[in-house]
Amino acid sequence: MEEHLMEEKAGETSTVTSLEEQSHAGEKPYGCSQCEKRFRYASRLKCHQRSHAGEKPYGCSQCEKRFRYASGLKCHQRSHAGEKPYGCSQCEKRFRYASRLKCHQRSHAGEKPYGCSQCEKRFRYASRLKCHQQSHTGEKPYGCSQCEKRFRYASRLKCHQRSHAGEKPYGCSQCEKRFRYASGLKCHQRSHAGEKPYGCSQCEKRFRYASRLKCHQRSHAGEKPYGCSQCEKRFRYASGLKRHQQIHTDEKTRSV
Repeated sequence: MEEHLMEEKAGETSTVTSLEEQSHAGEKPYGCSQCEKRFRYASRLKCHQRSHAGEKPYGCSQCEKRFRYASGLKCHQRSHAGEKPYGCSQCEKRFRYASRLKCHQRSHAGEKPYGCSQCEKRFRYASRLKCHQQSHTGEKPYGCSQCEKRFRYASRLKCHQRSHAGEKPYGCSQCEKRFRYASGLKCHQRSHAGEKPYGCSQCEKRFRYASRLKCHQRSHAGEKPYGCSQCEKRFRYASGLKRHQQIHTDEKTRSV
């Protein structure tokens, strides 16, 4: 009996040692039969195979979300509890996930490890690179269910949908104006502070909005990108074209 137990323990020790050796050697003996991925551990392969089967055995007791991995459920449950156990050592921000903290720390270090293969832009997050690459391919995978507009980013679609719902969740603390986008509120707040952060490199004029600076720079370059479809006149600003087109509309009305 003692010999049998000793053999079992020896077998367990041998298995653990073998797994540790595979880890150090970089071996991945367990291959998926449905794709090319390989794993060091049979347990990891088993979890991965759920992605092919669509299995999500771990369900949240507080909502309807389900997960492939127990670790995914554990992280999700923090959203209900409000827990953010991972704190940044360089600022006061805290995160639910260690991976989010790791990504955030790049902002302090100035790291941008994800580079675009088609241009020189670099990104802190793989997700940002993926979204950026759609600008090269012209992809707009996110479509609005209420109109024909399509977007590169899910976040842009979400913001756009507010226009259909009439939502303006961002309110100014100094007046009654409300905005659909946080960026709109941020720009508006400059009007109260008198800030004009965008300066022209060719003259002394300054602007609250980058778009206004861009339009102004056309006056130095002589650009008039907005052309009238009914005559040869061209304009620096879309608003100028719109006012001009009203002349043609009024002429047609008078002729009728």
